[in-house]
Amino acid sequence: MYEKVTRNISVSVSPFYLEEQSSPDEDRFVWAYRVNIENRGAETVQLLERHWRITDKYGRLQEVKGPGVVGEKPVLKPGESFEYSSGCPLATPSGIMAGTYQMTTTGGERFDIEIPAFFLDSPHDKAVIN
Repeated sequence: MYEKVTRNISVSVSPFYLEEQSSPDEDRFVWAYRVNIENRGAETVQLLERHWRITDKYGRLQEVKGPGVVGEKPVLKPGESFEYSSGCPLATPSGIMAGTYQMTTTGGERFDIEIPAFFLDSPHDKAVIN
């Protein structure tokens, strides 16, 4: 599990490779990941937008931006958490994801929290020793 805390909001991510949805012979590698966002602060916040940076094994970058996550814009009171699952296909057997969520307080202050960088590793990637 990967975790990052920004402004008392914890984001933890657990990625896992989906062998049954992948086709290595066709350069299709698929991962799922579970995200947990926990409000450890004293103020109520809402997730407004997401911004993902997905980099494949060869350094090719894809950015994904949009409102909310999985069709929701969760409101988190102090002590509450929100969990969701999503997925990511790549044309290479490994990669890395990272990003930010834009949040807002009930007073209207907007700020970004970091999504920790996490690795997308499949058993089809060949290790390289430098």
